[in-house]
Parts: sequence; C-alpha cells; structure tokens
Amino acid sequence: MFAMCAGSLLAQKYTGPRPPKPDVLYLVHADNLVPAEVVEAHEESKKNDVTYTVPGAGSSARTPMSEPIFIIESNKIQASSLELYRMEVKGGHREVTMVLRRTRGNKPLRLSATRLDNGLYKLEADQELDNGQYAISPNGSNTVFCFEVY
Repeated sequence: MFAMCAGSLLAQKYTGPRPPKPDVLYLVHADNLVPAEVVEAHEESKKNDVTYTVPGAGSSARTPMSEPIFIIESNKIQASSLELYRMEVKGGHREVTMVLRRTRGNKPLRLSATRLDNGLYKLEADQELDNGQYAISPNGSNTVFCFEVY
C-alpha cells in the first residue's frame, strides 16, 4: 500500500503557473509570476577583489516574502549553477564585491533548486532574507536577476 501511494506522489505532474519565457527567473506570488529584473552587471577588478555593479537604487521586481520562491524554465541556464547574493546600494546603484581569496567577503546565500518537470525548476532561499536588494546569477556569468525584499 505504501509503495502505491509513494509511486502516485512521484507520478504527479506540476500544475502551477509556467514561465512565459525560458531562462528568466520569476518570483512566485500565489498563481502569479513576477519577472525578476534581468540586467548585465558591470565588472570592475581591483587589487584582491571584483565589484559587480547594477544601475539603479532598487529593483522593479519586489516581494514581501522573506523566503522568496522562484521558478525558471531552464534551456541554457543550469538551475544548480545559480547563486544568491545580497547587494548594497551605493551612489544610486547596487553592487556586490567578491574577494578573490574566498577566505572573507561576500559569499553566496543558501539557495535550493528542486526539479518540478522536464527543464522546470523551483528555487527557494533556504533562509529568511532581510529587507533589501538581492541578485541571483549563474556562476561565472555577469547576467543577474535582481529583486527586492520589502
């Protein structure tokens, strides 16, 4: 009996909202999907660190949820390569600085990816996020998906 119940749970198809565009992160708000702000971060290298800058003091994609949930239909972006960072607002732009020696500095916040269907993934912050500006980016890419927790 247990095996039949477990088998039926595994066979269930995802029936929630689907992203209209592939390789774009969407915030999940009940049955609505809000696209994250997609921008290319400007990279500036200094002595022992790299700063990534995004224009504007705030993101157009906003959520009141301190543990936001995202959905992505992945064609080119691997969900497992996505990293979450908190950004600082400075001089009318948002930035995050990465120290080249990983002993200190900004490290990715915890983010988990769950496969929902073929190429469809749910991403969740594994911790409560404070109010502020955040970015999710594929490791090794300057493409960022920005959002704000308020």
